[in-house]
Amino acid sequence: MREPPYPTEVKPYGRALVDLARRRDEVLCVSGDLTRQCEVDLFQAEIPERFIHAGMAEANMMSMAGALARCGHIPFVHTFGVFATRRPFDQIANAIAYPGLPVRIIGFMPGVSTPGGPSHQATDDVALMRALPGMTVVDVADAVEVRQVAEAVIDVPGPVYVRLKRGEIPVIFDEGHVLRLGQAEVLVPGDDVALFASGMMLAAALAAARALVDHAVSVSVINVPTIKPLDTATVRDAAAGARVAVTAENHTIIGGLGSAVAETIAEAGLGRPLRRVGLRDTFAEGSLTAPYLFDKYGLSTRTLIETIWSVLGRPGPAPDAPAAPAETGEYSPV
Repeated sequence: MREPPYPTEVKPYGRALVDLARRRDEVLCVSGDLTRQCEVDLFQAEIPERFIHAGMAEANMMSMAGALARCGHIPFVHTFGVFATRRPFDQIANAIAYPGLPVRIIGFMPGVSTPGGPSHQATDDVALMRALPGMTVVDVADAVEVRQVAEAVIDVPGPVYVRLKRGEIPVIFDEGHVLRLGQAEVLVPGDDVALFASGMMLAAALAAARALVDHAVSVSVINVPTIKPLDTATVRDAAAGARVAVTAENHTIIGGLGSAVAETIAEAGLGRPLRRVGLRDTFAEGSLTAPYLFDKYGLSTRTLIETIWSVLGRPGPAPDAPAAPAETGEYSPV
């Protein structure tokens, strides 16, 4: 793995989807009037005969995708995460999830990665999609995983929901890293804390672990790209090998990664203290920048360090969060 500030890539998903479609004729690209913003302007330019512009009508778009899947196609449906889940939920449930159709719903701008306020922030999308029977839910962490996610989900039985950051995507993993659906991965070993992170919170989790090791706190960082089905075996093993467990997600703490880990730990009877870092039963506000929102709502390296320090019962103030100033074209965790 690299250390921050991380280099970034632009449109890794868009390029990867075009490459996949050239090998798989059944792939269709469906856009909900956010073509450039969801990187599929590349698909429209390269393979226009398999590109469908559904317009700003997300409910109809999901029903259309279900019908296309019934005809043998594998539609990849694109819009912002909030428009991909909250607005067309009934159509996803009845036209896609209930018949178990292979529709891949790609939701950009997860959580507070957009400063656009509650109308544009998908802070409950994991909870909504996780509640649907048979729905696979994926939240990838960096450009290496983004490049691999279309290939990884194409042959999954039934529907899939994928969360993707928009814009400049950090490169955290080395090129040899492989995204394996249904598998969590222990990236850093440790025996004081099991820190489970998904998506955009992985960078902050790694930064917190690096900062705490200098203060005799051993943190195991577990990357959880697949929230459903959760890799319960790895979660149980990691939690059992630590004194406490902490989750970190760019999402409400209700119904997402924190809830999935809590359920697993409780059902295993492990009896470990658990703290969930994420939005705390609130809508977020709009702002000029997303980093401001990550800090305001506690989705930050500083919050992770303070949470771990507190749950371990360490005396005195928590250590300072490390700063890794990023230049143009670089990404640093909040």
